[in-house]
Amino acid sequence: MTGVDRDDEEPGGPSDQEAAAPGTARRRPALLILAVLSAALVVCCCSAVVGLLIAWSAGLFHQP
Repeated sequence: MTGVDRDDEEPGGPSDQEAAAPGTARRRPALLILAVLSAALVVCCCSAVVGLLIAWSAGLFHQP
């Protein structure tokens, strides 16, 4: 051995982009889950606001 790493001698080793790909691939499902949760929260909040507006216009919150 001459003190040189074997990775430096072999030209077929993984490049920096290929080594970074698994981390990026792991982030995509997490971002997809966050996007779906955010969309669900927006839909729930908007439907709650619409329901409150309908109830208010129907007089459910007015004094009898």
